[in-house]
Amino acid sequence: MREYLGPADIANNVSMLRGAFDGTVLVVEGITDYRLYGKLSDRENVELIVAHSKDNASAVVKELFHNRKDDKVLGIVDSDLDKALSVRRDPPLFQTDTRDLEGMMIRSQALDEVIWEYGDRAKTESFVKNYGEIRDVLISSAYPLGTLMLISENNGRDLCFRDLDFGRFIDRRTLQCDIRNMVDEVIYNSRSPNLGAKELRKRLEEEMEHHRDPWTICRGHDLVEILLIGLRYVFGGYNCCNMRCGELNGALRLSFDMEHFAETGLYRATSEWAGKRDLPLWISGLE
Repeated sequence: MREYLGPADIANNVSMLRGAFDGTVLVVEGITDYRLYGKLSDRENVELIVAHSKDNASAVVKELFHNRKDDKVLGIVDSDLDKALSVRRDPPLFQTDTRDLEGMMIRSQALDEVIWEYGDRAKTESFVKNYGEIRDVLISSAYPLGTLMLISENNGRDLCFRDLDFGRFIDRRTLQCDIRNMVDEVIYNSRSPNLGAKELRKRLEEEMEHHRDPWTICRGHDLVEILLIGLRYVFGGYNCCNMRCGELNGALRLSFDMEHFAETGLYRATSEWAGKRDLPLWISGLE
């Protein structure tokens, strides 16, 4: 039932918490954010609150910090397409460097550690030799789909990107994205979109010519889905042939530690904000 709590309910819970807790309150979007930021935070002095959506997190931080004058509250949300759409968010609400949390993990050396654990050495080296670094291949393959999401966002969200079958448009040998098949899959998945395939491909090609930062465009979920195909069919070892997306996400979270997080703009921005207020936030030291 907690996911049905509105921003006012969550803010009231935090205000009641203040009777017993005077430390830092960090508001996050969902349970996966809680798991990752929780292991990186100063657990004795920081209380994480799950808001169950980006809109809720934003509203809770606004209510507590600005309206109720609780100056020990901050929030972290995914950037989503905010940067591409020039949507600005100001402290104490902070955004991920990349489009979302999964992208931030894949951009870090946590990806290399996961590949080291689950990849086959010879197969991985062969793939890199033939097609380039795995991280670069992932971001290149996910970029058309992320750009299509941007088009949909600007066009009234008329396309559906949930439950896509990546096997229909990601090559199991090269991990390259077949744009024609990808557009067809999105149209099929959307049931009755307003745009036809030919027109949609034309708009996609035009939009991709803008050469936006792919890390602000590519959805982390898509990067993980493409990586999963790579591990299952291209360069993975025996221990990942039946791996699922949720398990791969969990492996990335386990690999992503304070050393990786300290290299992000999110860490620097939140640490500076908390430091100016003498508030505990992240664990000390790079363990």
